[in-house]
Amino acid sequence: MSTGGRIQGRKFGVVVVGVGRAGSVRIRDLRNPHASSAFLNLIGFVSRRELGNTDEVQQISLEDALSSQEVEVAYICSESSSHADYIRQFLNAGKHVLVEYPMTLSWAEAQDLWTLAEQKGKVLHEEHVELLMEEFAFLKKEVVGKDLLKGSLLFTAGPLEEERFGFPAFSGISRLTWLVSLFGELSLVSATLEEQKEDQYMKMTVCLETENKRPLTWIEEKGPGLKRNRHLSFHFKSGSLENMPNVGVNKNIFLKDQNIFVQKLLGQFSEKELAAEKKRILHCLWLAEEIQKYCYSKK
Repeated sequence: MSTGGRIQGRKFGVVVVGVGRAGSVRIRDLRNPHASSAFLNLIGFVSRRELGNTDEVQQISLEDALSSQEVEVAYICSESSSHADYIRQFLNAGKHVLVEYPMTLSWAEAQDLWTLAEQKGKVLHEEHVELLMEEFAFLKKEVVGKDLLKGSLLFTAGPLEEERFGFPAFSGISRLTWLVSLFGELSLVSATLEEQKEDQYMKMTVCLETENKRPLTWIEEKGPGLKRNRHLSFHFKSGSLENMPNVGVNKNIFLKDQNIFVQKLLGQFSEKELAAEKKRILHCLWLAEEIQKYCYSKK
């Protein structure tokens, strides 16, 4: 990573909000000597739980994090339902924000927050580690220049609480992001949601269409005993791709995401690249909301 004429020794003070799985990985990456971590200085973490200090990292109150001159960056790693509120507070306090996906559970709210970030001249970055996975790199190479006829992507996993993580189209937005990144902007044809709440089971089936009217089916199925797995099938004029070969282990994907964020802090992305990314993120959130509306309208 080039230093791009930065002030020697310049470090951005960081606070991590939420210390679950993602937050813990973020803290680990910030404390290890990586190229991007050299630009960042972990000041502390914010949590609703009273944790004191973990691994010599101090817990600080939300109020202190927002008002401290030292804190210039917030990593939002809390439950999805709280993301929008935290993003707004930190942007209003003049901090740059990195947020785990989905940044919000509403398209309009995401638009408002992008506008706020632009008004404040701050970086707003939504993590998408799924685009940094070996599988995605493989798929991207596989589909390039091919004419899609039809495709499907099924994701299975254990139960997830909707109150905390949002409607399945939002909690599963990384799968939608794969499809949009591979095949361009999509439109919604129809969607169904089958739920057995007492068994913690749900299945969302979404029929999408590419700009060339090619059908794509996206299914999220979650319930006890379901293993975390992706099944895909893409049919092209020139042959088909059924399921994913073993393409190697995903190494340090959160760290790779942090590298991208730091490049944005240092002004190393072009306006064009940033605009294209923002357009994709908002398109995926818009689709997620359309799917949610469609499923609820059928109830």
